[in-house]
Amino acid sequence: MSEIKTVATNRKAQYEYFIEETFEVGLVLTGTEIKSVRTAQVSLKEGYILLREGELWLINVHIAPYEEAGQWTHDPKRTRKLLMHRREINRLSSIVQQPGYTLIPLRLYLKGKRAKLEMGLARGKHQHDKRETIAKRDEDRRLRREWREFERG
Repeated sequence: MSEIKTVATNRKAQYEYFIEETFEVGLVLTGTEIKSVRTAQVSLKEGYILLREGELWLINVHIAPYEEAGQWTHDPKRTRKLLMHRREINRLSSIVQQPGYTLIPLRLYLKGKRAKLEMGLARGKHQHDKRETIAKRDEDRRLRREWREFERG
């Protein structure tokens, strides 16, 4: 089994969206990009995934330029191709065409020597859903705090 090292996570995704399903996809990266990924210089914050002409594209994800590359470095926010089986892409394309659904990057990680992206099929939350998420998180935090106090005696 390959060792998995998480490089970047999209923490806002759970707050902004209902994640219906997750997928593991490969990325097409240049040499300097994979070196930056290995040093965890990645931000998934504003990234999203676009389905165009039967292919998946990762858009607006920032992979910092590799310092050692000098003038041969890459554009930090370039569009990157994602690798996924054709039948899965076809299934996703029919779902994403429905209103309210989108594909978002959730986590970028290294699996062995390869960079992988965990993407989610997501449905956007409304404002009241976000308030419910905050209330549930606060309640869980309060219960954990009370449980720790109880265990101390």
